[in-house]
Amino acid sequence: MNPSDYVRRLRRLDACAVSDALDKLGLRGTATGLPQRSGKGRIAGQVITVKLGTGEPPPGPPKHLGCTAIEMAGPDHVIVVEQRTGIAAGCWGGLLTLGAKVRGVAGVIADGPLRDVDEAVAYEFPIFSRSLTALTARGRVVEKGTNVPVRIGEIAVDGGDYVLCDGSGAIFIAAADIERVLQAAETIVAKEAAMARAILGGTAIGQVMAGNYEHMLEN
Repeated sequence: MNPSDYVRRLRRLDACAVSDALDKLGLRGTATGLPQRSGKGRIAGQVITVKLGTGEPPPGPPKHLGCTAIEMAGPDHVIVVEQRTGIAAGCWGGLLTLGAKVRGVAGVIADGPLRDVDEAVAYEFPIFSRSLTALTARGRVVEKGTNVPVRIGEIAVDGGDYVLCDGSGAIFIAAADIERVLQAAETIVAKEAAMARAILGGTAIGQVMAGNYEHMLEN
């Protein structure tokens, strides 16, 4: 199955179902504390990473942080930014948001401070971030690499992984695990839908959840 097919299936799910699938399979990937700052609804896609840090940028022609990722991205991509320096400098800003929107990028997840949040809201572009700031990155942080390993919360993320993010959290899935995670999550969603139908049909909620819900991840 090609990446676009995986992304299409992932978009039908929610973060809690996919997090439960990771639990069922003994995998890690759930990051919390990244509220949605702009846009509406969940985002899902294949990951393009951006790692920011202090010091000197890598050798080569100067390029503003995030631009390489935007130029690589399209509608099936989510740009994932690590800015864990402790410096309250923007790791994403207004012009980057506009550039990503023009490219049709699915959204941005930033473990760091978002700048120009009002512009992002006006563009209706989905961004989830750890915090907000007015401080520019100029003279404070630099891009260390694109599609290099990053950490979001306690989760290691690589370029080419998959992510689903909504109001409950960001769920990262290694590319090698995507098929089995999707299958597990789809099964969980089907079981929960059956339980919801039972509740709507008049079955007592305690009866529905007593055994079915508590042991749902065991089968």
